[in-house]
Amino acid sequence: MMISLKGKVALVTGGSRGLGREMVLAFARAGADVAITSRKLDACEELAEEVRRSFGGRAYAHAAHAGRWADVEGLVDAAYGELGRVDVLVNNAGMSPLYPSLVDVSEELFDKVVAVNLKGPFRLAALVGSRMAAGDGGSIINVSSVAAVRPTPNELPYAAAKAGLDALTAGFAQAYGPKVRVNTIMCGPFYTDIAKAWDREAAAKMFGAYPLGRGGEPEEVVGAALYLASEASSFTTGSILRVDGGQAVAH
Repeated sequence: MMISLKGKVALVTGGSRGLGREMVLAFARAGADVAITSRKLDACEELAEEVRRSFGGRAYAHAAHAGRWADVEGLVDAAYGELGRVDVLVNNAGMSPLYPSLVDVSEELFDKVVAVNLKGPFRLAALVGSRMAAGDGGSIINVSSVAAVRPTPNELPYAAAKAGLDALTAGFAQAYGPKVRVNTIMCGPFYTDIAKAWDREAAAKMFGAYPLGRGGEPEEVVGAALYLASEASSFTTGSILRVDGGQAVAH
């Protein structure tokens, strides 16, 4: 894709695997330096080395728990200290543990899901967005889910947190505009490593009811991410871009 991020720095949470990994590689391929963070430093360092080897740009690996504000604050300080700036922030880290029933959802599980999917992204967007607004501007991309608008009993805490994340997109777009654009990629089902736990036959049958008739491949998030990260989306903010194979409109 003919989009350049040369001279830009992108920070991606949950960046060592799945959709985050694909976005890191796409940003680096487009010329950006990247800060990669997840809870597993070795996975981040492995990807950082791949980025340096394949694209020649700077890549910084940092371990942080996206739901803990002390970790988030340390991450921001470290990223700015190591790379000098952040032009693109992707709040991609997420979690949605299984539970047997709604009454069995523990307070601990609920708090963890909200922390990673909502509390951490709020703090990151506030810390990075305020610096962007005081500097040269930038783009914040929140990664949400169709569950935010089509919740089911199977992932209700996650769905509620992602709905909250969509609300943050609208609020932060107002708070830090006009220099900072804030948008959401609302994802449908992707065949990332989380899909290893799926019943593939049942999943394929369900996805077959969507307009595109299938789940997504991880690299298919790249077009939306590059669009929102770059000046191609210079008049786009506060928006929700669905990348879901039509799941949200399926009957």
